[in-house]
Amino acid sequence: MSRLTRWSLNAAYAGAIAAASPAIAWSAWRTGKYREGYAEKLLGRVPVRTGDRSCVWLHAVSVGEVNLLGVLIAELRQRHPDWEIVVSTTTKTGYELARKKYGAAHTVFYCPLDFSWAVDEAMRRVRPDLLLLAELELWPNLIDAAKRHGAKVAIVNGRLSENSYNGYRKVRPLVQRALRSVDLLAIQDVPTRERFIDLGAKRRNTHVTGSLKYDGAETNRGNARTRELKRLAGFGATETVWLAGSTQAPEEAICLRVFREAIEEHPELRLVLVPRHPERFDEVARLLNESGLDWKRRSQLNPSSPVPSPSILLIDTVGELGAWWGTADLGFVGGSLGSRGGQNMIEPAAYGVATCFGPNTKNFRDIVASLLNADGARVVENEAALEAFVNACLEMPEEAKALGERARALVSTQLGATARTADAIDKLMGVAAARQRMAA
Repeated sequence: MSRLTRWSLNAAYAGAIAAASPAIAWSAWRTGKYREGYAEKLLGRVPVRTGDRSCVWLHAVSVGEVNLLGVLIAELRQRHPDWEIVVSTTTKTGYELARKKYGAAHTVFYCPLDFSWAVDEAMRRVRPDLLLLAELELWPNLIDAAKRHGAKVAIVNGRLSENSYNGYRKVRPLVQRALRSVDLLAIQDVPTRERFIDLGAKRRNTHVTGSLKYDGAETNRGNARTRELKRLAGFGATETVWLAGSTQAPEEAICLRVFREAIEEHPELRLVLVPRHPERFDEVARLLNESGLDWKRRSQLNPSSPVPSPSILLIDTVGELGAWWGTADLGFVGGSLGSRGGQNMIEPAAYGVATCFGPNTKNFRDIVASLLNADGARVVENEAALEAFVNACLEMPEEAKALGERARALVSTQLGATARTADAIDKLMGVAAARQRMAA
């Protein structure tokens, strides 16, 4: 990439930040976002790596990608205990979760914004041999800096929705330049691979490895974390748990209205609400206060003295949704009745939860198609359809259980993406060839 292109991008980024600065300042004041990591984000002053071991820098934008990379990090650590792994993220919630999950063993920091001086400084400090970008992080200056500093670049769990593809086509020359610099694209499925190639990726560098999300999903309801959460919430054999996960407004209000109707006939029903964004916890709490229903915050539960289960439990913590899904009998995956485009429905499917979601699931189109083809989930078009789904599950529990088991069976057929991705990384880094020479 030429110096002119790099500085043209710098100017574009600076203009975008300036235009958005009032909204950023308001959000920082109101929610606490954007208050941290300025030296890392704007100047690239990330922690300096002092050792000389081979280094892999993994970048995950936010909570979803941070969780996603867990299985790949574990696989790389098992295969290459001599490699040093560092993790960067973009958002405050992603950073907090990454510190919690990986901070004891790995360096965690905020990724620099895509200004050329910031990414250059970060590359000098980290000195990675491999930069791994989760799903679709096509930052041209970051990729260019990695290549100029001698690192390989890979995209793992590559995802490109139809809408993103159409958007990138409008700036195809810039996208093509970035994709041509990527040494490995480990992509979720064949249609996505063809979109990447059409945008300029080299076909020989693209590999369909499947989705890491399937491997990262827990299938055993008896795992220790889920058992502990179930005990903490007071859920026993007599309660039926309905979990609404990754919700956005107005989905919590819709679920509350459906729940209020359902408990008239089914007092054993419990509702667990897990809003997608932490900054909305208090907003949902106010909604629950106004409902007049019996409810508690997750943060109020005391591990040393569990209490009888409240009618409604608000999960006001980050990073626990995967384990909470294991407590559920039926589930609604949020972001799907609004405009977000859906959230990950693999986790409830893997547990065998009788799962439904709204019609707006464009971000997970292929996963939705697989679940529906397997008769492992239901689409609810609106509030009335959600109410009908919940009532059907309560009145015909055996059919609800069968719906969940079909979803679990589908997930079991999709496992193995982590190993395939790690194999592709090994090949990229010359590990397989080196092992063959040593064996000879």
